Amino acid sequence: MPQEQFNVKEKSSVRTREPRKYKVIFHNDDFTTMEFVVQVLKEVFYKSELESYSIMMDVHKRGKGVAGVYTYDLAVSKSDRAIEMAREEGFPLKITVEPV
Repeated sequence: MPQEQFNVKEKSSVRTREPRKYKVIFHNDDFTTMEFVVQVLKEVFYKSELESYSIMMDVHKRGKGVAGVYTYDLAVSKSDRAIEMAREEGFPLKITVEPV
């Protein structure tokens, strides 16, 4: 019995793309202190004192401020940690994660 031969084409290129990015947004409320927001930005998002203050002022004056842009898993992880810190201190801090 003769053996059949098959021609197999291999893909020579693999397409990759950057993972989608997400913004972590702090929202203003009447209860969370400005000092606490600065503390969270420094401890969770590793912002400098100046950056933290600037973001906090955006939250205070404009109603929201972007803490950073990250991959989805990192954005959610940082958001969850910040919310957990707020709840431990009794603050109703609202943080959302939105696609860029």
